[in-house]
Amino acid sequence: MSVIDARGLTKTYSISGAEVRALRGVSFSVSAGEYLAITGPSGCGKSTLLQLIGGLDQPTSGTVALMGTDLHALSDRLLTGLRLTSIGFVFQRFHLLPVLTALENVELPMAEAGRPKRERRARAGHLLEYVGLAGRAKHLATELSGGEMQRVAIARALANEPALILADEPTGELDQATGAQVLDLFDRLHADGATIVVVTHDDRLADRAIRRVRMVDGQVVADESRG
Repeated sequence: MSVIDARGLTKTYSISGAEVRALRGVSFSVSAGEYLAITGPSGCGKSTLLQLIGGLDQPTSGTVALMGTDLHALSDRLLTGLRLTSIGFVFQRFHLLPVLTALENVELPMAEAGRPKRERRARAGHLLEYVGLAGRAKHLATELSGGEMQRVAIARALANEPALILADEPTGELDQATGAQVLDLFDRLHADGATIVVVTHDDRLADRAIRRVRMVDGQVVADESRG
């Protein structure tokens, strides 16, 4: 069974009375353990596609199944629960809570999922060690560098042991040297068996993925695997 199976996805927005077709019948699947990069020019629909496969938005038509479950047939409550436990999100601008420490930010999804405090504290510490930030656990998010914040965000995405990691321009706010650390971390996640779908303009990141989907004008124009 595919982790993600998208079929015939369309998305149309109404902007100032005009219809904008962001997606035009996109279909693809992602298997367990794949590392997929979605690339293309700005406005081609790649971030819209990521939002649909993450259950953050509804398609105009078409379906998205996560491990066989149609995301958009679920109630809001069930969809929220599925996102919390089965999908880890990494965003360009980190979205850490500034009043919380690095450890507390990583704990947060586990607290929302109802995991016991001792268990989530231990796992959060382990995940910060995994991303190389064990020594920054007690620092507030505002005391971290951009690269450190993104690594905390990746640790947070892993908190509930998701089936799928979705990343939207994870190196977009980082300089080249700091971004390279994040690229290495995604390589490690993939080597450890994670299923990753990343939207990126960064060719360094796209070139490390084992599969690359190229989009133009809301459509997939190429689907290439390497190795």
